[in-house]
Amino acid sequence: QVQLVESGGGLVQPGGSLRLSCAASRIIGSIDVMGWYRQAPGMQRELVAAITPGGSTNYAASVKGRFTISRDNAKNTVYLQMNSLKPEDTAVYYCNGRIIRGTVIDYWGQGTQVTVSS
Repeated sequence: QVQLVESGGGLVQPGGSLRLSCAASRIIGSIDVMGWYRQAPGMQRELVAAITPGGSTNYAASVKGRFTISRDNAKNTVYLQMNSLKPEDTAVYYCNGRIIRGTVIDYWGQGTQVTVSS
């Protein structure tokens, strides 16, 4: 079992920055993939960025070059640095921990709202 707690969301103007944090209840090195997803009203949840224990990263095309995912193993925390924010980045952002042991088990945080508006 993994508990994930997000923080850092809020209201920001276009062009601004925010940093989201996701604190995990277990050693994140034991989690195969840590990721950030987002869901806007009326839309499906989509992958924003993901990172493996080895540090390999993957980004959605819409955020590449603006967002950076990182991890602090000592704090069991994953971050999402979001720069040059756009109104279309407005969504609830969810932290995800995926464990792959023959089957895939996904753990989710409660979500944090990010609103980009002037």
